Amino acid sequence: MYRALLAINIIAAEFLLLGQAARVVHDWDIGYLTVNRDGYTTRRAIGVNGQLPFPPVYATKGDILAINVHNSLDLPTSIHAHGLFEKGASYMDGAGLITQCGIPPGENFTYEINADQAGTFWIHGHYSHQNVDGLRTPLVIYDTEPAVLDYDEDILFSLEEWYVNEFNPRMKEILNPLVPFPPPPSFPYGLVNGINGNYTKPITFVPGRKYRLRVVNMSSTEWFKFSLPGHQLQIIEADGIDSVPHTVDGLDLGPGQRYSAVVTARDTDAYNYQYNATLYASFVPFLPGMNPRYYLGLIEYKPDAPVKTFAQADDRLFLWSDDILLKALDRQPLLAVDKTFEWTISSKKYSNNITLSILDEISFQPPLVPPLFSAFTMGDLALNSSIYGPQTRAHVLRLGEVTELVIHNPSTLDHAMHLHGHAFQVTEYGPSGVPPDPNAPPIPVRTFSDWPMRRDTFVVPPFQYVKVRFSADNPGVWMFHCHMDVHFAMGMAVTFVEAPDVLQRQQTIPQALLDMCHRQGIVTSGNGAGNSGFNLTGLPPIPN
Repeated sequence: MYRALLAINIIAAEFLLLGQAARVVHDWDIGYLTVNRDGYTTRRAIGVNGQLPFPPVYATKGDILAINVHNSLDLPTSIHAHGLFEKGASYMDGAGLITQCGIPPGENFTYEINADQAGTFWIHGHYSHQNVDGLRTPLVIYDTEPAVLDYDEDILFSLEEWYVNEFNPRMKEILNPLVPFPPPPSFPYGLVNGINGNYTKPITFVPGRKYRLRVVNMSSTEWFKFSLPGHQLQIIEADGIDSVPHTVDGLDLGPGQRYSAVVTARDTDAYNYQYNATLYASFVPFLPGMNPRYYLGLIEYKPDAPVKTFAQADDRLFLWSDDILLKALDRQPLLAVDKTFEWTISSKKYSNNITLSILDEISFQPPLVPPLFSAFTMGDLALNSSIYGPQTRAHVLRLGEVTELVIHNPSTLDHAMHLHGHAFQVTEYGPSGVPPDPNAPPIPVRTFSDWPMRRDTFVVPPFQYVKVRFSADNPGVWMFHCHMDVHFAMGMAVTFVEAPDVLQRQQTIPQALLDMCHRQGIVTSGNGAGNSGFNLTGLPPIPN
């Protein structure tokens, strides 16, 4: 258990001026270590300062978060503060080969992050999918203003899956054209606060006190449902956006999603209770004891009190968290759309016998020059999407242009879609495609009421579409991708190049970032191929 008020792990805090922002400094040595996290399998993983899990990061809104990273791996690394918009500093977003080249082995780089948002976030590796192998931890930024509901204490729950095999060897199997039917992955185990969910320490509740539960799904592929039978949850935040309080029985979190919910303890300590954390995946059929996996943890009111148990309820009778039912606390009105992109999630087997994921007609692959550097160096041509290369799937947006995305998912899988640099207004869900069961009840069209909720990661359920909107008010280059790492690695991503003309006037890439690229032989100017104008000679051919 992470008790936020007790477990703050600030290595150094240098107060700039009394009553003003602090500089919160962490020293991270990212390296390999051997761990047994699930209680069954020992394997190589990636941690920080010889630890896995490594401590959460805490700051207060207005602070400057400085993370000094030393790379002790044998390949480049980078980190991304998931949910932070990085306004005015798009080069600190940490998306490997998109906004930076990655920190080379043996080298150092300091991320300077303005903690100008409050809420529940997380920091994870964003190079070569190192997050899957352990490079991930929660990030909590406390607000300087009181929350919409009073509470007495913060409690942080990190939820994640853990595979028995490393990610990259598994992806090589999946993408091997000589293995048309790679063996299915072993279903992962669930971790709660960094350890096997069945072996967590009790969490103490005091009768009558109110607790803010910050629940983070740091998984790379799987979903979690979280509930506390005998208690109701009042949602007050989703993905760093405050919400009008909304009462539910449980939280349903896709990869990358977060919630804060206030729970009022029972008025007596006659019983102890249990929380449920259920790991499940839509890409694997129901398998008793495997998918889903159930984890129970103790909510302790009194050490010797009996545990009050509840019959397992039908999930369909639960009131689960739902974007459409949430309302943003600040009542931001619905944005008027200037441009719409309508895309269908799919996959395609190419002539080389490799199957890749597709979001926007062509599977994504990074260009030779990180797109952010092209946006900085191509002058007026940066406004032309073709200079970034066809597989970059770049879409140029003018400053203030409101974009609507309509994402169709005519498949049996859920997809968790994340946009860097923004939070979407979630406006509509509806049917898409033909479900395999003709007797299934029809999928309704559901729209927001009053004003929409915003979040940076939304889920597209099977055989549904989702409509979201955002305003191009944050000059930079921002990835939009599936947060299921297998799909991301297979190309389910696009990039939004936002107001490059404004970017060139307002921001400057730090020399340290450019130097790291040069030492790796990566060009930092020109179009996607490192050439001038529209000459894209040197880019790999588009698969067919």
